Amino acid sequence: MITIVDYGVGNIGSLVNMFRRIGQEAELSADPERIAVADRLLLPGVGAFDTATEKLGVGGFDEAIRNHARTGRPVLGICLGMQLLLDSSEEGVSQGLGLIPGRSVRFEDSRGRRVPHMGWNQLDVRTPAPLVHGLPADHRFYFVHSYRVVVADDRDELARSDYGGEFTSMVSRENVTGAQFHPEKSHAFGMQMLDQWSRS
Repeated sequence: MITIVDYGVGNIGSLVNMFRRIGQEAELSADPERIAVADRLLLPGVGAFDTATEKLGVGGFDEAIRNHARTGRPVLGICLGMQLLLDSSEEGVSQGLGLIPGRSVRFEDSRGRRVPHMGWNQLDVRTPAPLVHGLPADHRFYFVHSYRVVVADDRDELARSDYGGEFTSMVSRENVTGAQFHPEKSHAFGMQMLDQWSRS
């Protein structure tokens, strides 16, 4: 069973539909006790960093997610959900979940690139992992974000992408993984990735 954290921030409906299409059972949960003991946990997120951290804190979701991660069971953060896995963000003053050391910084409006980074992009996989195994050469994923991740330890960088320069587009530390893009909006490639995550 895949549990999607329902804390009021994120495209949860499209995620449920995507898992249904690949034949995986997924549930929405706003119950911190259920979240802490879930088999697999997915943290979505769209919007501002401080708004999301406030909602996580008020609902008791933050500690439930940390408790789940401590069990060694899989956690996947998507888009803002990936940035929430880190320590902090330039976008706000709140603390993140601290599951992967690092922070988010704003893209520069330079090199002829507009912010936010919006549209299709590819991955340059830096570390082999089941989640990114077997991606075809023509793969592409859908991104919408103004902030990019900077990890404290390069070994936590799973993949990079390029937008006026390379940036970290996936992170991974032990059982905790993050994807800056939206696999639920990335058609067959997103389906492949979520299916592999749900089985790994």
